[in-house]
Amino acid sequence: MRKRVVVKIPELLKKHGISLRYLSRLADILHAALNEQNINFAPIEKIAEVFGIQDIREIVELDPQLSQLEIGR
Repeated sequence: MRKRVVVKIPELLKKHGISLRYLSRLADILHAALNEQNINFAPIEKIAEVFGIQDIREIVELDPQLSQLEIGR
């Protein structure tokens, strides 16, 4: 079965009560770059398929010491 990364940006926007445009300003990312179609997850999906990985956290993780973006704080 082919693996597919699902981007949950719309759910995060709703949860935090902000717009995609505002997120783009907070994160200093172009608005267009936040579009799921512009994010290339194909290599991660292929790696997950090869290893039979169900949880993307087995491949990538956020390093809490490097993460400095705080939304709404």
